[in-house]
Amino acid sequence: MTTDIDPWAAVPSDEALDRLPPMDLDAEACVLGGMMLSPHALNEVFDIVSGPDFYRPAHEIVFDAIATLSGKGEPVDPITVTNHLREQGNLLRAGGPAVAFNLVQGVPTAANATYYAEIVREKAILRGLVRAGTAIAQLGYAGGGANESADAAMAELNTAVQERDDPDSAFVGDDLEDVVGELEELQRNGRAMGVPTGFTDLDALTNGLHPGQMIIIAGRPGLGKSTLGVDMIRSCSIKHERPSVLFSLEMSRREVQHRIVSAEARIGLHHIRGGHMSDSDWTRFAKATPRIAAAPLTIDATSNLTVMQIKSRCRRLKQRRGLDLVVIDYLQLLTSGSTRRQENRQQEVSDMSRNVKLMAKELEVPVVILAQLNRGPEQRQDKKPTKADLRESGSLEQDADLVILLHREDAYDKDSARSGEVDLIVDKHRNGPTAQITVANQLHYSQFVDMAHT
Repeated sequence: MTTDIDPWAAVPSDEALDRLPPMDLDAEACVLGGMMLSPHALNEVFDIVSGPDFYRPAHEIVFDAIATLSGKGEPVDPITVTNHLREQGNLLRAGGPAVAFNLVQGVPTAANATYYAEIVREKAILRGLVRAGTAIAQLGYAGGGANESADAAMAELNTAVQERDDPDSAFVGDDLEDVVGELEELQRNGRAMGVPTGFTDLDALTNGLHPGQMIIIAGRPGLGKSTLGVDMIRSCSIKHERPSVLFSLEMSRREVQHRIVSAEARIGLHHIRGGHMSDSDWTRFAKATPRIAAAPLTIDATSNLTVMQIKSRCRRLKQRRGLDLVVIDYLQLLTSGSTRRQENRQQEVSDMSRNVKLMAKELEVPVVILAQLNRGPEQRQDKKPTKADLRESGSLEQDADLVILLHREDAYDKDSARSGEVDLIVDKHRNGPTAQITVANQLHYSQFVDMAHT
C-alpha cells in the first residue's frame, strides 16, 4: 500500500516539534567534498553509502552526479560535477552554481571521508528504523491478522537494517569460457591449492583452506584449539608469506607472540614465560626473529569484539595489503553487539555463525573459528567428540564447510599407548570426504606437527 504522507508526519504530534530525524548534514557535506578531492576516498565511499542514505535531497543529487561521472570513467572534481549538474538541469536543485566548490572548501581533510561516510550510513539506518517503527505501529493498529502483520513487520525491520551485498548474479553462460579455462588448468595441474594448513595429510584431504569457507576447529578446554589455530596462521604467514589475521579474544597479543616464538624457534614455552631462556635458546630466537618479523601477520587481541567489527577490520586489512586467512579464537567469547537477553544465547550464536559464514563469502577468504565442545565426549567411553557436541547452537554444524574436532587420548588416560598423539577428526567436509588425521603433540613448543617430523 502506497501513501503520499510524509513518514515523519507519523511521529506523535506532541513530539513532532521536539524530534528531528537522525541526520548529520555536516558529515554528508564532508563526504561529498572528500569524494571530489580524492579518487581514493571516492572508491571507498561507494562501498559504504548510496544516494538514498543522504538526508538532504540536494546532497543526494550531488552524490548521484559524482557516481555518474565516476561510472563513466570521467574526472570527478568541482568543475566536472558542476557542469554535469548544469547539463542535467539539476544545478539549482543541488544548491546553485557554487555548491560543489563550497562542499570542497568545507572539508577538513579528504582522508576522513570514509569516517564521515560511516556516520551518514549510520544515520540512514536509524532513519530507516524510525520509518519501520512507524509502519509497524500502523500494522498493529490496522487490526489485521496477527501472523500476517508479524510477517509484514519483520519485512519492514529487515529492510531497514539490511546490509548491502556485492551482486554475484549472472546468466549461467556469461562466464562459461572462464569455467572452461579453470577446468583445463585443473586437468593440467590438479586442484588449485588453497591456504596450506601446515599439515600434510590435512592438506591432502582438503587441498588447503579456500576462499569463502567457514572452518570450525572445536574441542574441549585445554586440548589445543588455540595451538592448532596459531599453527595455521604460522603456516600461512611465516612459512608461505601470505597475509593473515588472528583475532585473539582470550589471549593477549604478547601471549600469542610467545607461542609463535616458542614454535618457530623451538624454545620451551615455559622457558619463555618463566624468563629462563638459555644461551642456545637465545641463539635460536635470534635466528627465528627475522622471518617472524617479516611475516604479514596481524594479531588483534581486542576484547569484546562483534562479528561486524571483525568484518570491518578484515575489510580494511584486505584493502591495505590483501588477506588470505582469518582465525578467530574463539566463538564463545564473541558478542553479538545486541541487547538480547542471555537466555536467547542459542539464537545469538546462530546469528553469529551465519554472519561469520557471510563474512567469509563476502571477503573471499577462509575464516577459521575456534569453538568449545560441550561435555558430551567426556560421557562416552572412548571420549571421542562428534560435531553434534558443538556448544550452544546446531547452526554451527550447518553453516560450516569444514569441522575439525580435536581428540587426545592422553588427556583422559595418562598411561595411554598413544601418548603424544592428537587426532584431527574431520567430521564434516562439504567438498570432500571425512577422515581422522593423526598428528604429534608438541605442546611444550606450543605446536602440533606431522608425525613424520617427530
